[in-house]
Amino acid sequence: MRFRTAVSTLTLVGTALFAPGVGLATSTDAFAVTKLTHAQATAMFKAAGITWSSSGGCSNRNVSTCTSFDQLNQATAQGAVTLKHASGCAINITGGTETGHASGTYSHWNGYKLDYGKNTCLNNYVHNAFTYIGLRGDGYPQWQAASGNIYADEGSHWDALYYSCGC
Repeated sequence: MRFRTAVSTLTLVGTALFAPGVGLATSTDAFAVTKLTHAQATAMFKAAGITWSSSGGCSNRNVSTCTSFDQLNQATAQGAVTLKHASGCAINITGGTETGHASGTYSHWNGYKLDYGKNTCLNNYVHNAFTYIGLRGDGYPQWQAASGNIYADEGSHWDALYYSCGC
């Protein structure tokens, strides 16, 4: 009985120490979320050949018709770059961290999501490189990358949720 208790305790401690965002903090904590400014994100995207557009022609985070990258997670921006390089497709971001998207922990506003304009190359890449995982709660079909990131086909665009920088 003591052995089982000891193993259970060690398992719980080990799980807690290595759970995302918990445990031993170091200067190279892999689970820390780094936030970008709009300028930092656009520099990353430009260097990778990623474009972005806005129906309002603006980047104000507080205006729903703008496309903003203020407070975008660095891992999300890196995920877009990874997608661009892995797919070889044209990537146009149509939604970032601006207001007007659904709320939640893993939301656009909190820096975890980007919207991409659909095109044949990107559509084929998502369908062929990722695993179909069924319909999201709102009825949109989803595909999951090996990294755990999820791409939902919302009809007019792809809604990409980045848990990590892998595509």
